[in-house]
Amino acid sequence: MELRNLGRTGMKVSPLCLGTMMFGAWGECGYDESAPVISAALDAGINFVDTADVYSWGGCEEIVGRALEKRRDEVILASKAHYPMHPSGHAPNRSGNSRRWIMRAVEDSLRRLRTDYLDIYQVHRPDPDTDLEETLQAMSDLVRSGKVRVVGTSTFPADHLVEAQWIAERHGLVRPRTEQPPYSILNRSAEAAVLPTCVKYGIGVMTWSPLSEGWLTGRYQGDIDLTAGRQRAHRAQFDPALAGNIRKREAVEQLTKLAAETGCSLTHLALAFARNHPAVTSVIIGPRRLDQLEDLLAGADLRLEDSVLDRIDEIVAPGTMLNHEDSHYLPPALTDPALRRRGAAA
Repeated sequence: MELRNLGRTGMKVSPLCLGTMMFGAWGECGYDESAPVISAALDAGINFVDTADVYSWGGCEEIVGRALEKRRDEVILASKAHYPMHPSGHAPNRSGNSRRWIMRAVEDSLRRLRTDYLDIYQVHRPDPDTDLEETLQAMSDLVRSGKVRVVGTSTFPADHLVEAQWIAERHGLVRPRTEQPPYSILNRSAEAAVLPTCVKYGIGVMTWSPLSEGWLTGRYQGDIDLTAGRQRAHRAQFDPALAGNIRKREAVEQLTKLAAETGCSLTHLALAFARNHPAVTSVIIGPRRLDQLEDLLAGADLRLEDSVLDRIDEIVAPGTMLNHEDSHYLPPALTDPALRRRGAAA
């Protein structure tokens, strides 16, 4: 498998990155089921593995650490911190991007992953309650201590990415070198500003959700059980009655026909599209089973002709997000009405 430069980090990574979110309780996939998938991915030439502390509340990192213990030097290993480390979602001092939490979270991740350093340590989402300078100061100290090689971000808006670069330059801090945005045919919003910003600052990009939460496998074209798992927890992304999901269904129908005309599966078309953008270094895939990994690897060399890419542009215009709920991050100015309204007159 070809290797690509990860921005200007000096690290070279495979164009496919093994995402591990489904290993552990979240994916009902224990060590015995997960370890063969991890081993097969490495044997196939994938040298990039991404995880996060919140996945199965640490259980995923434990599986990954155990599986990689004897092959650690073969892998560029990335993890993330930010989300509450409790199933209830409520852990006020065990979440966020404060120095207090980052310093604790990285130690926990290192222990679970059975390693003394992370190649990439990422802030999983922006934290409006923490000054970005404090976060970057903590991350810089981790780099200087040798516990982290490179720091990065995940699902940060373009203005946050620029601010982080300016703060780092102004205060002599380590600047974020990677960004991990959602990117797929059905959610092309990163093309508008995030990807151009990453190119401008030499930021390596590993995109996630290339199959758009499973929509680009075709599995949601029929009846959707809104009482099950992810569909229940994220109903607005799946409810077929909502306008954004109606648009997704219509797009998937057209994309399925295009894939057939192209001579490939819808899944392979979607993966090739995400890999094709010149700003994208690596695309995160999230197989839970060996057969899923094998299918994704089978399409790893697919290259789309310009005529096919032009047809995709006609179905979903560049920079378009068909369902706003697929953004995965909304700034407080959009989620807190108090920030958009003047208080009552005194």
